[in-house]
Amino acid sequence: MKYILLMTGTRAGVSTYQTWTRADADAHMAVLKTINKELTETGELVGVEGLGGPDQARLVRGLKGGVPVTDGIFPESKEFLLGYWMVDVNSPERALEIAGRISAAPGPGGVPTNMPIEVRQVMGVSTKSS
Repeated sequence: MKYILLMTGTRAGVSTYQTWTRADADAHMAVLKTINKELTETGELVGVEGLGGPDQARLVRGLKGGVPVTDGIFPESKEFLLGYWMVDVNSPERALEIAGRISAAPGPGGVPTNMPIEVRQVMGVSTKSS
């Protein structure tokens, strides 16, 4: 079963990351890299990407004269998509377990960030058997 694990954050939260010490940021990224490595080794990782900041986001609604109609950034949004993991796992419980580990990555002082990770099944064909 394929799942996408979506990491979201608020504008204030994104600004807060910029104030983390280098040691705290490195510790956070080390945990995420370890998770990525383990998922690669088990064959469960399909893909993982961090996304540009909310200030780079654009909302497109159709075309006008062959040109995309954009609303610019999302000032009205409370949360922004920051990145995602695509995994192919044997059960929904495994997807939730992975999301929990990502969410628990350390923040300042080693305290888990408890970052919200939305888990959604990808509808389609999986390479894993149940």
